[in-house]
Amino acid sequence: MKSKFIALTLVMSIFLTSCDAVDDLLTFNISNETSIKIPSTSPINLPSEIITPEVTTNSSAEFENNKTKASLVKDVKLRSLKLSISDPSDKTFTFLKSVHLYISTTNSDEIELAYQDNIMATTNVIDLICTDKKLDQYIKADKYKIRTQVTLKESVTKDVTLKAAMSFKVTADPF
Repeated sequence: MKSKFIALTLVMSIFLTSCDAVDDLLTFNISNETSIKIPSTSPINLPSEIITPEVTTNSSAEFENNKTKASLVKDVKLRSLKLSISDPSDKTFTFLKSVHLYISTTNSDEIELAYQDNIMATTNVIDLICTDKKLDQYIKADKYKIRTQVTLKESVTKDVTLKAAMSFKVTADPF
C-alpha cells in the first residue's frame, strides 16, 4: 500500500510539473505603445477624459513568431504599464494627481486597464497598477482604443505628451 502511495505521488508531481513546463513554453510577451496628450487647458482637481488614436496590435505576427495563433490563446493579462513624459522632456509627474487607463474595442466593452492615484512622483516615469482583468479579446483584435482619465493637481502651461508602454503576458494552448 505504501509503495502505491509513493508511486501515485510521484506520477502526480511529474504531471503537475510538466503542465507548468508546457505553460512556460507557451507563454510570451506582447508589447505595445501609444501616446497620450494632456492639453494645457485641462482643469485642475477635476477628472478629464483623453481619447487616444486606435492602437494597432501586432498580435497576429507575435502569435505566429511564438508558433501559435489567436484561437489557441487562452489567457492575456497586462504585465506592466509604464508612463513616461516625452514632451516637454524636462517635465516631471508632479502636476498629476491620478491617472486611469481603460481599454475597449468595437466588439468589446470598456474595462479598466491600469491606474495610479495620489501620485507623488518627482520623476518623468511612473509605473501604473495593473488590473488583473482577462484581455484576450482586446489583444486578439486588430485594433483597440485606450481612454485615459487624468486629474491634475496643478495647471500645465504647455501640452504634455505621455508615452504609455504596455507589456502583455500571453499564454496559449498547445493545440
